[in-house]
Amino acid sequence: MDTKKIFIIEDDEKIRNELCTFLNRYGYETTYSLDFEHIIDEALREKYHLILLDINLPYFDGYYICREIRKKSSVPIIVVTSRDSEVDELMSMNLGADDFITKPYNTQILLARISSLLRRTYNNQESEILEYKNLKLNLSKSEVEYNINKIELSKNESKILYVLMKNKEKIVSRNEIIESLWESDNFIDDNTLTVNINRLRKKLEEIGAVDFLKTKRGQGYILI
Repeated sequence: MDTKKIFIIEDDEKIRNELCTFLNRYGYETTYSLDFEHIIDEALREKYHLILLDINLPYFDGYYICREIRKKSSVPIIVVTSRDSEVDELMSMNLGADDFITKPYNTQILLARISSLLRRTYNNQESEILEYKNLKLNLSKSEVEYNINKIELSKNESKILYVLMKNKEKIVSRNEIIESLWESDNFIDDNTLTVNINRLRKKLEEIGAVDFLKTKRGQGYILI
């Protein structure tokens, strides 16, 4: 198996060093940067397999960093924070994080979360390309294309579009979409679904696929 590269965004030197030592011992290649002013560029510069992201950081907080990375990349992100509230968890997920763990954490639990997320992201990728009216969804790349314009999708956005394209021209209920996302082990609830649907619609419009994704009030969503 290729060595998986993990980028650690953590300003506490002791925690950062412990994470690096621990993850290296389990075969991961770890990198970090102390240039927190340009940390988003640093995170996007190289093709990392996963990002561990603290919330309390100099210059920008983790929420802002997560949102900015997610605009350009679908790299798996685990938010690691000492803040322990459902609001923080929901906020992290709505901004595009894939998982959330609070400090002080059990390192074996963190290792299991990392392993599970990497497995879901890289081992279960379907090479299938779905097409509908010049709209092409490449699941393995988590990318959608329309008339030569391409845009990257987050894992949730990709799964939602997959479900809608599989049921093209049929109304798919919110519950059906939530269930399909739960099956793939993703954190999703009603609020998160709305956020993801709105983000997906915006991305489709950005590449010219306007009015493809319709909301049917009280029923669900449909690709037309």
